[in-house]
Amino acid sequence: MLACGSGLTIQHYKAGRIPLACPRVIGHEITGEIVEVGAGVTGLRVGDAVTAYYYLFCGHCRMCLANLEPLCENSGGNVGKECDGGYAEYVRLPARNFLPLPAGLDHRAHAAEIGVISDALATPYKVNRRTRTRPGETVAVFGAGGGLGIHQIMLSKWAGARVIAVDIAAEKLGACRQAGADETVDAARSDVAGALRDLTGGRGVDVAVDYVSTSATLEQAVQALAVRGRLVTLGGAGQVFRVDARQMLLKELDLLGSRYVTRAEILETLELVARGAVWPMVTDIRPMAEAEALHERIERGAVIGRAALLIRDPASFEPR
Repeated sequence: MLACGSGLTIQHYKAGRIPLACPRVIGHEITGEIVEVGAGVTGLRVGDAVTAYYYLFCGHCRMCLANLEPLCENSGGNVGKECDGGYAEYVRLPARNFLPLPAGLDHRAHAAEIGVISDALATPYKVNRRTRTRPGETVAVFGAGGGLGIHQIMLSKWAGARVIAVDIAAEKLGACRQAGADETVDAARSDVAGALRDLTGGRGVDVAVDYVSTSATLEQAVQALAVRGRLVTLGGAGQVFRVDARQMLLKELDLLGSRYVTRAEILETLELVARGAVWPMVTDIRPMAEAEALHERIERGAVIGRAALLIRDPASFEPR
């Protein structure tokens, strides 16, 4: 292990909001190098630079064979939850869970940034596919100041969209603009649906991406959709919400869910970063000795973009 991202999901594990069997080593957004392979392993060699796939998938059910690993019918859970993860000097996983890094990424110079790509950038990359975002469309990102939201802004801009950042943390809206947002909405002070309609000349947004997923944000997002608009929800609170079925019919709305990413989508995102199209925003990088302090900041929502731990000094590490 060289580095591991420190996101809100593993903070939920640490805080006990998501139950898991303890003791457990958390962490799944990794940058590492292969030091040993098991018998029969092909496609990986000692010294290969890798990241990891979060889901423990079977690889042989109909969903896995269709390259839809997030929907695996025999899922074994998640790295860092059902098995030990990346907050350690070494991590052992099924070979299929390791993904090789492209040659264009300097994983030793940027271990922390490369580690978060498999989640923070790959997830918005998939969202663009789910929502069929096209150049010239308008995308509203709910929870835009969070680690995924910031990167959704980047990927939506990369897709050619006009992006409106929506967040209750007014102090994070500046970072949203830095990430590429064209407009911002302070959700703590505004009628969000009304503000989004005003910013689009009354037409509404083509795409709403909700990383918060409370009843309130989901209903605001639906109300703000334009004709043939698409809403996608990812994680968050996952609450029940009300939708006007007649408006769904008249406007031909799409209400979508999105679960993590496929391995192929991670590989495509890694190539995107290697080409210089996007770069992850990691603003707090610390040694393992400061993990507790870092997680305190994550709990307070004080981190802009992503945080990460350096497990070891990449410059001094020599594979055995």
